[in-house]
Amino acid sequence: MKILYFAWLRTTIGKSSEDISPPEAVHTVSDLLDWLPSLGENYSSALEKRDLLRIAINQEYADLDQKIKPGDEIAIFPPVTGG
Repeated sequence: MKILYFAWLRTTIGKSSEDISPPEAVHTVSDLLDWLPSLGENYSSALEKRDLLRIAINQEYADLDQKIKPGDEIAIFPPVTGG
């Protein structure tokens, strides 16, 4: 599974992307967001305000209860503002 981080998430976590293999208990976007902070303080800090995050699976917006699979590309980013 490839995870992409955007904007301040990239800065806080310290990378723009990574390939990960979450544990078998991770089945949904919510499960993934629960598990990622276990990877370190930088993840905990970046992901602590989950209500501000937007998620896309394979370039399609996703809800927290959406299922994820090992080959998916998961993008995590803050809301986009226009002007």
